[in-house]
Amino acid sequence: MAIRIGRDKILILGFFTIVILLGSILLSLFTATSAVCVTGLITVDTAQFSLFGQSVIMVLIQTGGLGIIAFTTLFVALPRRRISIISQGVISDYTLPEVEFRPKTVLKAIVKYTLIFEAFGFAIYAARFSALGQPLGSAIFQGLFHAVSAFCNAGFSTFTNSLEDFRSDFIVNGVTMILITLGGIGFIVIKDLRKYLSGQRTHLSFHSKIVLKTSLALVLIGTGAFFILEYQGAMKGFPLGERLLASLFQAVTPRTAGFDTIAQSELGPGSRFLTILLMFIGASPASTGGGVKTTVLFVLVMTAFRYHETSDTICVDGRSLSPRTVEKAIGVVVKAFGIILIIAGSIALAESAQGHDTQFSDIIFETISALGTVGLSTGITSTLGGISKALLIATMFIGRVGLFALALPKTERDVEGYALLPKADIML
Repeated sequence: MAIRIGRDKILILGFFTIVILLGSILLSLFTATSAVCVTGLITVDTAQFSLFGQSVIMVLIQTGGLGIIAFTTLFVALPRRRISIISQGVISDYTLPEVEFRPKTVLKAIVKYTLIFEAFGFAIYAARFSALGQPLGSAIFQGLFHAVSAFCNAGFSTFTNSLEDFRSDFIVNGVTMILITLGGIGFIVIKDLRKYLSGQRTHLSFHSKIVLKTSLALVLIGTGAFFILEYQGAMKGFPLGERLLASLFQAVTPRTAGFDTIAQSELGPGSRFLTILLMFIGASPASTGGGVKTTVLFVLVMTAFRYHETSDTICVDGRSLSPRTVEKAIGVVVKAFGIILIIAGSIALAESAQGHDTQFSDIIFETISALGTVGLSTGITSTLGGISKALLIATMFIGRVGLFALALPKTERDVEGYALLPKADIML
């Protein structure tokens, strides 16, 4: 049977490929891919780039951060173009009928919120950097760069050691975490919140409630865990307030942001495992972040604890999760695990063949960071061989474009659409 890849998927893949190639002409392929895929993994210190190079990185971050959402929305909203069933499926991954299903309105909201939040971050960053002694011109550019990088969950920084010099600075930490969170919860949730707070809606959508509750739980659990795990570790000797702030930041940044106030190589095994888990989960749907998404985690947890053999329905707060939603969540996680095992295993073999003594735990950390478009690193990225770097480039691309866009193409005719196949009995 003939294999057909949807035109929508081809356009999404083509868009990111072209932007990456254009960026590679001005920078390097690895840096351009990392910027467009808003990952933050680097082989060359961003601080070493010229003002022009840093400006190109910032533009690529902005393009990649909004591209996967804005491009697909604009594509189905073009005038005089019939919206196919496939296109409706693409746009439905970025909207909710309960909140908004008008592509042009969604696109305008994306641009508006982006400009508002990045302007907010830019003003505070620039003022703070200037107050800390940076020249006005430098403070303005640094403020703009970090505002774009933080809101797009990219994690690129023009400072050699990221934000480690600002570990105790409440303002820099605070605005960074706010931008990361706003960029990571999703534009639909932001719009839903605005309508709710302004009185245009009497309640939040079920999706928004799940995103906010799950995100908050992950941050609180992560903060407490990092505080305990690193109390006598990486944070030993820190004042209590600085420990709390560093723990909170470490809980927020793996949600695909990639900034750090503590070197990841200094974290203990428990903290590394927790960071890997948070990177794997990532942000929320229709956001600038990556990962398998908070909603997928929620669905899997509910399936694990609320599924009963006597019923196929999983009920949550007066709502039922459809079998398709559960299957989709399981599919995303299985695909992600498969990609991680293949890429990490391949990197380990490539490094071993070149005689490099690279720890497999560091390779796993780097691979998940790339797939989740996080950018946190144990410091091995620049030391990897050419094959390993190429594999990380592919992983970042997969992580940004999404597991859905790179799903296996459907056949020309789907038998299940025309016939009811016999059930397969498998003991579980």
